[in-house]
Amino acid sequence: MAQSTNSTLNAAPREANGSRANRRLRREGQVPGVLYGGEGEAVSFSVDGRELRAALHASGAVVDLVVGGTSEPAVLKDAQRHPVRGEMTHVDFVRVNLNVAIEAVVPLIVIGAEESPGVVEGGVVDQPIREVRVEALPNEIPESIEISVASLSIGETAHLSTAVVPAGVTLLDEDDLVVVSMLAPRLEVEETIEEETELIGEDGEAVESTGEEGEGDGESGGESGDESGDDAG
Repeated sequence: MAQSTNSTLNAAPREANGSRANRRLRREGQVPGVLYGGEGEAVSFSVDGRELRAALHASGAVVDLVVGGTSEPAVLKDAQRHPVRGEMTHVDFVRVNLNVAIEAVVPLIVIGAEESPGVVEGGVVDQPIREVRVEALPNEIPESIEISVASLSIGETAHLSTAVVPAGVTLLDEDDLVVVSMLAPRLEVEETIEEETELIGEDGEAVESTGEEGEGDGESGGESGDESGDDAG
């Protein structure tokens, strides 16, 4: 579970002067952002990109965002990223009341795969759901939710209801949501497809090859050749 001690993120007030000013800030290693929500007015700020990454990677969802000397607890609401480099280009923070539960999206982590019967037999873990929605007090938002697949055999699935949920945290997604499947070995599937391809022709009918068919083709070709010669004569 997240620690109750929040990271401190120092930011500088900025004027919302448009995209040109924001591009200048980014060239200087700064990330423009805005803080809103709660009882206060929206506040535009800029923050050092390295300090921003460090604060967000620290334990806990809440940061103490300090803008112009005023510190307020806040959580990251949205982050825009560069399409190629992946670095953050703009962030939205929202004020939170530490005594009021909030919704958040956290990673879903699979554990116990190495010891599961399915993996031992060569199966493959397929995880279509990698994030889940939770509700908890801001300082109790977990860094992740874990789900064990230690008992899964090939062909079996794990539902969200089997995930390990810390006290004080509520899952908002459906309990019967399939989040992990144990698939058959890929090599076995590929070999089966290759065998079927060899036995079945492109038109979907069984292919049989005999010497008689080859001889028939030769006779037919000879007759055609004789007929052509007679026409030419």
